[in-house]
This record gives sequence, C-alpha cells and structure tokens, in this order.
Amino acid sequence: MFLPRRFIELSAKLGSLPGIGPKAADRLVFYLLDQSEEDIRALADALVAAKREIHFCTRCGNFAQGNLCEICQDLSRDGGLLCVVEEIRDLAAIEKTGVYRGLYHVLHGRIDPIARVGPEELGLNRLANRIRTDGVHEVIIATNPNFNGDITAMYIAKLLSELNVRVTRIATGIPKGSELEFADVFTLTQALEKRTDVQG
Repeated sequence: MFLPRRFIELSAKLGSLPGIGPKAADRLVFYLLDQSEEDIRALADALVAAKREIHFCTRCGNFAQGNLCEICQDLSRDGGLLCVVEEIRDLAAIEKTGVYRGLYHVLHGRIDPIARVGPEELGLNRLANRIRTDGVHEVIIATNPNFNGDITAMYIAKLLSELNVRVTRIATGIPKGSELEFADVFTLTQALEKRTDVQG
C-alpha cells in the first residue's frame, strides 16, 4: 500500500456518493490535495452551510432557504397548474425544458408495496388539501414511467377524481422503465406538451 491512510479514508467517503466509483473517487482526492488549504476550507464551509440552511419548502417540498422555494415565490407562474413529481431531481429535469411555468408538488418517493411505502408515507392527503385550497385547475402527474410510478399515478388520479380538477399524465415519450432525470430536454418537452387525461 503506497497511499496514506487519510487518502484511502477520504477516497472511500467520496466513493460512497452516487455515481462516483473507486477510480473517480481517487481522482477527486488527487485533485483536492492539489488545492490550497483555503480552497478546501471554503468547500467544507459551503457543504456545512448548505446542510444547515437548505431544507424543504413548506408548500411544495422543493429545496428552499426560507419557508418557500424560489418557484413558489415566483408570482409569474401559473398557480392553477400543479406538476406532481417523485423527487426534486425530477423537478430540476422539468425546469431545464423551460416550457413549464406552473408550480410543483414533490412527493419524495413513490408508492412501493415491497418497500412498504403507501399513500400515507407520501402525504397524498396533503396534496389533495392543497388542490382544494390553492385553486388548482389541472394536475400533471409526472411520476416515472415504471411500475411504481404508474401505481402512484393511478392512485393520485383516483384520489383526485372527486375534485373539480383536470388530471393529466405526461406522455409516454419517456420510455417505460426509465427515469425523468435521465431524459433529454426535447423528450421531456414533448412529454409535457402531449400529456393525456387520466381517469380516476
């Protein structure tokens, strides 16, 4: 073993991050060790500050530094249009298209019978209450086009069937079994523009 213990420990920590394998982790450590102590301290301070200051928007579940995220505070957005997504990274993917100007509701998961995640764990009653009180006229269900995403979409459609709201689902330009965060901007744009009504 020619590398110091601290190097190996740091590489292991970085390698535990999503999408970073052992080789990439080693490259990151080599890069970081070439930086000044001041730059490393600034990076560490930024990480600690982000962890301390960023939390979930009390309205939609997106990341926020105050009570409401920037999207919920944007008065130019259509408050009657609500897009339901599984995770914040899905919201970010849709935002990159630049075509959607409504608001969001982040579930932070999806119905998963095997993992014992049901409607209660996702707080779907909170979604229904929000639709009742916020004057929402259309709900776009943008859960991932896979088994659990489809179950979640069907449950939401049924839950909202008694409310006076249009419920649509993003079009199947997104391949079955894939995830929104990996879709290109054109495909996501087409999926949003060609969304279809969902019967509850």
